[in-house]
Amino acid sequence: MSRTHPPRRAVVTGIGVVAPNGTSTEAFWKATQSGLCVLDRVTREGCEELPLRVAGEVRDFDAGALIDERFIVQTDRFSHFALAAADLALAHARLGRSEWEDDPFSVGVVTAAGSGGGEFGQRELQRLWSQGPRFVGPYQSIAWFYAASTGQISIRHGFKGPCGVVASDEAGGLDAFAHAVRAVRHGSAAVLAGATEAPLAPYSIACQLGYEDLSPRDEPDRAYRPFTSDACGFSPGEGGAMFVVEDEASARRRGAPVRAEIAGHAATFTGARQWERSADGLVHAIRGALAEAGCAPEEVDVVFADALGSPAADAAEARAIGEALGAHGPKVPVTAPKTGTGRAYCAASVLDTAAAVLAMEHGLVPPTPNVFDVCHDLDLVTGSARPAELRTALVLSRGLMGSNSALVVRKAAADPSA
Repeated sequence: MSRTHPPRRAVVTGIGVVAPNGTSTEAFWKATQSGLCVLDRVTREGCEELPLRVAGEVRDFDAGALIDERFIVQTDRFSHFALAAADLALAHARLGRSEWEDDPFSVGVVTAAGSGGGEFGQRELQRLWSQGPRFVGPYQSIAWFYAASTGQISIRHGFKGPCGVVASDEAGGLDAFAHAVRAVRHGSAAVLAGATEAPLAPYSIACQLGYEDLSPRDEPDRAYRPFTSDACGFSPGEGGAMFVVEDEASARRRGAPVRAEIAGHAATFTGARQWERSADGLVHAIRGALAEAGCAPEEVDVVFADALGSPAADAAEARAIGEALGAHGPKVPVTAPKTGTGRAYCAASVLDTAAAVLAMEHGLVPPTPNVFDVCHDLDLVTGSARPAELRTALVLSRGLMGSNSALVVRKAAADPSA
């Protein structure tokens, strides 16, 4: 006779953030809940004459103070962010090497990335054309690759469990959580999951200039204003976050801090720039995530919006929220803190997930910086943070190429053994 066991619950025990408004969860949350906007003129060398004027840069990031030199020379800036954020997440989760060295196959890594290692690749290509092939380093073959962060994190820490990289457009940030949850439910002790981006090198910016939804404005306070009549696209950002996702029972046995539960996820695809069609796709993703979480629409306490910033995309997202949540849609607080840091492609929704966990812990819905004249039927939180009892958060993400994803995150339950 077979025995049935209750499904393993995947929970967040550690969060590491490297963002334009702060490195560490504490600095990130302090800036996010205050509505601080750090969008500014792009200052990266070689970008001065490019049409993109405003972005969210991670300033004063010293990779050498956080990462071993041998890893720095092998990797691009986006992997530097990932390595640093992974260390912060592991420290927060109190998951030290002694926890996995006897079974390195029990811990995996999954990341998402959209831009890859553009800065590293550009530097090596410049050497190729100016000095010749002998001056191109061997790491050019791997540092630019989307999977570089997953590989370097696993190598650095000796993780040999399920590893992967998600290439599903900007929605990949949320999809990475789904892969982590599946691994945990299938027996992995823990998975490091998240996304980081560094799309502000000259080559990377040149690749983005074809995006019709990229904001053309050079005023930081007007460049990225979704859900308003002044919306003209988004300002990009860099940085990201990594999470330790692990089995709840295992986490509680070792006394780890359980921050939140990853309760439900779903994804759809509706085609590049098909914004009207994306509304239906996002509705299906929301309903799928709620169904997996066993969550009724009226139980959603806050929505972290994708907030692309173009009129058609904003209208589609507002319609999707209203349709998926029904009568509760116009009542639920909606926020988009990324308007203060930039829309960091795959990392945008991961930073939103970090903000969602912190919002539930602090009982505050962070505001949407630079937005005050909302022209959609949404209860968009603007101005200052709004106190609220938050138990369930819905995080949304869409990609420019047509991916849609929704994630349901629940506030951590009290330890039943306490």
